[in-house]
Amino acid sequence: MRRRKLPYAHRVDRYHANPSDSGPIRLAVLDSDSGFVQVLVNRLEGIGWQYRRLEAAPRIEEFVAMRVNAVVVDLALMGPSAWEFLERLSAAMPGLGVVVCTGRSTVAQRVRGLRMGADDWVTKPCHPEEVLARVEAVVRRRKQATSRIDEGPMAAGELEIRADQFQAFAGGRSADLTRREFEVLQLIAHAEGRVLQREEIYQQVWGYAMAHGDRSVDVFIRKVRQKLEAASPGWHYIHTHFGVGYRFDPEVRTEKDPAGMPNPSSSSRLGHEGGGPGNAPGQQAAGASADEGAAEQGIDSVLDKMRSSLA
Repeated sequence: MRRRKLPYAHRVDRYHANPSDSGPIRLAVLDSDSGFVQVLVNRLEGIGWQYRRLEAAPRIEEFVAMRVNAVVVDLALMGPSAWEFLERLSAAMPGLGVVVCTGRSTVAQRVRGLRMGADDWVTKPCHPEEVLARVEAVVRRRKQATSRIDEGPMAAGELEIRADQFQAFAGGRSADLTRREFEVLQLIAHAEGRVLQREEIYQQVWGYAMAHGDRSVDVFIRKVRQKLEAASPGWHYIHTHFGVGYRFDPEVRTEKDPAGMPNPSSSSRLGHEGGGPGNAPGQQAAGASADEGAAEQGIDSVLDKMRSSLA
């Protein structure tokens, strides 16, 4: 089914970042391993970071009141409730950088933690310099993401993408994106029609080079696409460029006429609000085909099976 192109995303209603997102790193260390924590704290004092040392998990509201912008946490400290704590903490503090620093773990556990809100995962024993470098990388990505807030919410198709809430809405309904899913969406939406390579998306969102064979970008794009099109079923938002990457470009899904042919009156060219018709500089002519959609579904099915074996 062919789709009609509408004017590209525009930004409305300026707003500002939370002041707690700026300034020096304020780190919470949630770990009962006294030897590791002491070495880490000594280094924190040497570089002048502000920090809070915690040997037990506080209530979420108490953690919010600490106004930290990053946490190093050993999930083993909380036992079976660790996953719930991680999920609730990430939901309550979407701007918080979370680095899990724990002992031996399985691939399934690491995948689960990253999907539930962790930004990075370090296995003990580890060097404190590496831990702090990873915290810096996470906070740097957070600041880069929140720096886009001054541009205002983005309207795209039926969506309103709001960086202040780390969420996208369609008709007032939340698309229920996780924090990492929102970061992926925000990055490709701000590219304004430019194709982003998988490696570029990974570098910008995860903060380091993508390992050969890593399919994380494809998995997160698939989840974002599913959630957006569930919230806004009349639109198609994310397009796949096979072997290259992805492009964000809202298109209306059009109905066929009684003869089964697309309605030619429904097509229009890509343009920016107030700029008239035509492609913006650097944008490619689009038009996702049915074959593309079918191929995407086939790839998604294979990825589902691969990922379910890890969960």
